[in-house]
Amino acid sequence: MRTMADLKEQDNSGFSHVQRAARLSVAPMMEWTDRHCRYLHRLLSHQVLLYTEMVTAPALVRGGALHLLDYSPEEHPVALQLGGSDPVELGQAAQLGARAGYDEINLNCGCPSDRVQSGAFGAVLMQSPDLVAECVAEMRAKVAVEITVKCRIGVDEQEPRDILPVFLEKIRAAGCQRVTIHARKAWLKGLSPKENRDIPPLDYDLVHEMKRAFGDMHISLNGGIASLDAAIEHLDRGLDGVMVGRAAYHQPSDILAAADARVYGIGAARDPFDVVQQMLPYIEDQMVQGARLHQISRHMLGLFAGRPGARAWRRVLSEGASRPGSGPDLVLQAMQQVQNQPIAI
Repeated sequence: MRTMADLKEQDNSGFSHVQRAARLSVAPMMEWTDRHCRYLHRLLSHQVLLYTEMVTAPALVRGGALHLLDYSPEEHPVALQLGGSDPVELGQAAQLGARAGYDEINLNCGCPSDRVQSGAFGAVLMQSPDLVAECVAEMRAKVAVEITVKCRIGVDEQEPRDILPVFLEKIRAAGCQRVTIHARKAWLKGLSPKENRDIPPLDYDLVHEMKRAFGDMHISLNGGIASLDAAIEHLDRGLDGVMVGRAAYHQPSDILAAADARVYGIGAARDPFDVVQQMLPYIEDQMVQGARLHQISRHMLGLFAGRPGARAWRRVLSEGASRPGSGPDLVLQAMQQVQNQPIAI
């Protein structure tokens, strides 16, 4: 895989490897995109941009929870997503992230959970574009790593076509040149975080309008993208990037295995059987360091989604991974459930 030095290089067009990688990215998802998940995703695609789960600035700066920054070097290009609303604290957290070697620092302005709202950050920041701009400016002043933003099209009673251009103008003026827009409103009152992922209607056209209005910004679309074909369709329509969330987690092979070839024109599609074999030494190494098999294998359950034997693969891993003594051999046993199935012609 590529080195940090490779990733920091600029090509002749002036875009960094990270910006090019952002043509397709895997969304930050709490309790899902941990380091084990990201390692798996990197084996499926060497090119896509990966994001951490959201890490709060207070946890890093006040709580000293630096273990939350742990990752494997093979994960590059990998971005750290921060949650917070205090510019000084976010600047300090960005410094910790840059020191840890992350390729990008992303500010969360899209999460609608009650816990996030109580901390005055996440989607609630859509109501305070001046504060977001101040946060971006402070973070940029503290680190050389690119500072990006992930946001919604609006919250509650806001009119997206009125407030989103103002929001983008403010963060652009503060130095943010790359933004990912979740093409749904977030309802801070009345909907749960889960409902906020499905119920508010998607407005893809508005995101495309923002790209036309802010042509100098790198704009990615997030929300409801369920296939690689759908992602490529939005790229072909002129967006700079697409971020895929739940589909990349539940059907990682469908989204990521052919991404390098189809999105970046590099290499060939990866075989999930080969990826399982490549995961085995990682699993063994992590277990030596104290990890339990189920902490890793839970992210692998969707590898064979849609294939004959996929249900048996999931069953063997789900039932056996938490048992004492379970290790790489169980993963091989589960894979045999898929390999032993006849392929329909």
